[in-house]
Amino acid sequence: MSVTLSSKGQLVIPKPIRDALGLEEGTRLHVTVAEGKIILEPETASLIERLYGKYADTDLLADLEEEHRLEILDDTPLRP
Repeated sequence: MSVTLSSKGQLVIPKPIRDALGLEEGTRLHVTVAEGKIILEPETASLIERLYGKYADTDLLADLEEEHRLEILDDTPLRP
């Protein structure tokens, strides 16, 4: 499979290759040159980058407080 470099230095990675590697729009690629070859490697995001904004619309504190309240109720001995 071959691709053509555009006048702006851009190239298109064929869909079968993108699909096989799980590359999506916005995927960052690390570019290196080794032994006269261009090597493109998907950059892996850190855990913090992957989680950033994922729970922006979630009130985690309220969820934790409710969970804690239920645990306290479960642990409270019943009085006759």
